[in-house]
Amino acid sequence: MSKTPLTVAGANKLKAELQKLKSEDRPRVIAAIAEAREHGDLKENAEYHAAREQQGFIEGRIKEIEAKLSNAQIIDVTTLNAGGKVVFGATVDLSDEETGKEVTYQIVGDDEADIKEGKISVNSPIARALIGKEEGDVVTVRAPGGDKDYEIVAVKYV
Repeated sequence: MSKTPLTVAGANKLKAELQKLKSEDRPRVIAAIAEAREHGDLKENAEYHAAREQQGFIEGRIKEIEAKLSNAQIIDVTTLNAGGKVVFGATVDLSDEETGKEVTYQIVGDDEADIKEGKISVNSPIARALIGKEEGDVVTVRAPGGDKDYEIVAVKYV
């Protein structure tokens, strides 16, 4: 199985969530199950069933995060010497050729992508068009709404 790219910040966020699930959420649910068991008949005990469902969710999420971290290739963008080219983890300032509107995106792994934070997946149409290009290049992004041209204003590795 191939490694999935992940930024250092993305890996740290997953590790923090994993730590919280294991040290806070899991013990809380185990205590809730124990307390619900004390109430007697488990067949008609809604608290027990809700706690068991929550436990299943937590255990599933722990396994999912552990799998993602074990399959991750963690890339520290600040140590890259890409010679000004757009690569995974780079932050790119773009200018829409038509409107002149400027946007900034960081190219991250699929699990880290969040357009509200300006983080786009390395597999998105914009990222695929940008990879390998450099400052001053004009790229055409094939989007569902039609082709868009962007000029790369700046490439940063932060």
